[in-house]
Amino acid sequence: MLRLPAVSGAFYPAEPHALTALIRKCVSPVEKIAKSHVRACLVPHAGYVYSGAVAGAVFARIVFPKRIIILGVRHFPYGEEAAILSQGVWHTPLGDAPVDHELAAKVSHSCELLLEDAVAHESEHSLEVQIPFLQLLDPGFTFVPIALGTLDYDAFVTVGNALGKILGEENDVLLLTTTDLNHYENQATTIRKDSLAIEKILQLDPAGLYEICHKERISMCGLGPTVALLSALQQVGVSKVELVKHATSADYSGDTRKTVGYAGFLFF
Repeated sequence: MLRLPAVSGAFYPAEPHALTALIRKCVSPVEKIAKSHVRACLVPHAGYVYSGAVAGAVFARIVFPKRIIILGVRHFPYGEEAAILSQGVWHTPLGDAPVDHELAAKVSHSCELLLEDAVAHESEHSLEVQIPFLQLLDPGFTFVPIALGTLDYDAFVTVGNALGKILGEENDVLLLTTTDLNHYENQATTIRKDSLAIEKILQLDPAGLYEICHKERISMCGLGPTVALLSALQQVGVSKVELVKHATSADYSGDTRKTVGYAGFLFF
């Protein structure tokens, strides 16, 4: 299966040279900082002009393996609620990125909630915007795409526990998870709400994150994938996390009336 780009020319440049230049600009401020081997990372997925600097700050710090699980959001009400793809390639202006069939089969076998489904991935941007960064920074990588929609807390934990099992068995796999933080409130409100969610992520507390987002009405679009991420990391005993960068859309647009929060983390 060839998955064509859905947001090329909108979330990121469609022209290869312009796309490469923008990615290099996003990672260049921290390129000289020492890179680390990490078990997982959490990055945003908005248009590069808004959140690319946050994602780039995270990616510039990673010694990438060649096998990556990308865990994202199903923003649109199409396809399965927990969708995986086990074969094919994803095309971007920088070329084709192949799905890791062998690793995808292991992930599928470890979690019956994950169903093979191309429809959920067809228009989804949260995973797609990660691919050009990886194509430039980690040439030759293969990946497993997973998109999670509207599930309950226990289902997110189930997916996370299954991914934790995979991470425990496969030391050369990175779990790349993506979320944006609070949406479309003023700058002060977004910063306050973001800080509450960030605190729970730094505590590696999936239940606490889920609870605070519902209690405080934090419109974190990737809450489910982040709960799954934190559950997976509990499975493998990860105890060190670093907040690399936090920003909002207002930092780039200047509009403080309706902002979106972005944060990037490394998990060791």
